[in-house]
Amino acid sequence: MVEKSPDAFRTISEAAQELEVPQHVLRFWETRFSQIKPMKRAGGRRFYRPADVELLKGVRSLLYKEGYTIRGVQNILKEEGVAYVAGVGRGEIVPRKRDGALEGAPPPGRAKPAPRVGKSLPAPEPARPANRLSDNHAESLRAALRELGEARKLLDPALSR
Repeated sequence: MVEKSPDAFRTISEAAQELEVPQHVLRFWETRFSQIKPMKRAGGRRFYRPADVELLKGVRSLLYKEGYTIRGVQNILKEEGVAYVAGVGRGEIVPRKRDGALEGAPPPGRAKPAPRVGKSLPAPEPARPANRLSDNHAESLRAALRELGEARKLLDPALSR
């Protein structure tokens, strides 16, 4: 295979291979990050500019290495911008700590699973309505509904003429 110039555009298969992710992941990221906009040629064929690949590398790094969620990366793109995320992808910027990250907490994916809760816990009580009508109010509403039904029976034939 001939090595492409760093300035050359990449097909989706070439970009996916360079990023070490499946092609469907790149398509998915396009739906979640509006900043990822490859050129599309006839037939919808995607071509990634070098800047697109740098941004994708940054997104990949934040998601897979730093443990950010999709929403977290969206926030970083909104607050810090595309250049920041691309800089992370190039290794020029060390990303900030995730909000709420605790010192000494295990890295993402390394925490022990929570213990399973046994069946010994009592079942929660069914939800009760917050406001219950008194019997008098309920009967008043039923009477009003009956009267509306009678009125409709009178009006429907007149309206259909």
